[in-house]
Amino acid sequence: MTALAAAAPTRQARHARAAVAALFLTNGAIFFNVVPRYPQIKADLGLTNVALGAAIAAFPIGALLAGLLAATAIRRFGSARTGAFGIVLTTVAVLGIAVAPDVYTLAAVLFAVGALDSIVDVAQNSHGLRVQRLYGRSIVNSLHGVWSVGAVLGGLMGSAAAGLDLPLGLHLSISAALFSTVALIAYRYTLAGPDERSSGPGGGSHVTSRAVPILAVLGVLAACGALVEDAGASWGAIYLTDLHAGAATAGLAVVALQTAMTLGRLTGDRAVDRFGQRTVVRAGAALAAIGMGAALTVASVPVALIGFALAGLGVATLVPAAMHTADELPGLAPGTGLMIVSWMLRGGFLLSPLVVGFLADQAGLRVGLLTVVAAGLTTVALARVLVNGNHR
Repeated sequence: MTALAAAAPTRQARHARAAVAALFLTNGAIFFNVVPRYPQIKADLGLTNVALGAAIAAFPIGALLAGLLAATAIRRFGSARTGAFGIVLTTVAVLGIAVAPDVYTLAAVLFAVGALDSIVDVAQNSHGLRVQRLYGRSIVNSLHGVWSVGAVLGGLMGSAAAGLDLPLGLHLSISAALFSTVALIAYRYTLAGPDERSSGPGGGSHVTSRAVPILAVLGVLAACGALVEDAGASWGAIYLTDLHAGAATAGLAVVALQTAMTLGRLTGDRAVDRFGQRTVVRAGAALAAIGMGAALTVASVPVALIGFALAGLGVATLVPAAMHTADELPGLAPGTGLMIVSWMLRGGFLLSPLVVGFLADQAGLRVGLLTVVAAGLTTVALARVLVNGNHR
């Protein structure tokens, strides 16, 4: 460990880390706070499953289209301001869900929420990596772990509101006030001043020829992480049902994957500092491939649950590593590398269910889920582009 990494962080650095962690927590909580209210929204608007699904699909579409504006917003307003005030704007946009009179308005609102969320996501990661450079050691994995904790807290909050039969408008107004207050308080403790380049002199006014293929590979790595994560969310319960698991047990597939991923992110910084980012990602990807390979080979519910957990644990540090490396690339203006990787990550989440579903229809879900094994092996092969330390 270097002298810089061994030095105790300053008070400013500790405050900034707590502040950016609060932004990650709040960002994770906002949308998942709404998800448990979908049944009520569906009933209130008299929507079919197809209509609700189409409206929900507007969220990732908005994120994909607006995500390309994130770097411009960061350069103009700064990562801290974009992240914090972006969260406030997101909570305001979410209020539109409560007053949407039809499926078209609901889709438009979710499109706007997805657009804002994608910009906030890039901004908070950009600021988190700025704080990480001040620390001199890895902290970005724990920030992503805090996001996952926020998602769980948001889901619990939404579930409680639904259980109490709280009017949707009142529920979302309370959450908007709460999340906006947290974001604005956190903003006071973020790092002041402009976002500086982390990759040396020159200010990053142009993209070097070397950066383009590396960015493409980093985007593929991020998409691999998305594919593995989506496998648990979209197909885990269905696969366990095919193994004759009960409904309650089948639902544990995504729980196993997300819990293991969260634990991996909360503890991943220590592993990265000790062994290096590239080494940890490669080892994790191999673990994910082996775990899911076993789950698909052995027709057993316990083995499948273990396999999904190992997949989540194995890719826990993959997306943070891809984002970190993108942020360190020379010749890029602040936020550009993160923006591109985040955009391809969201593209992975959008395309993954379609790819797995198509393969499942053609040859069965077991074959479709072999894409998780392929994603792990692809990551092992491509991880050589990752920065191995946590600073240059």
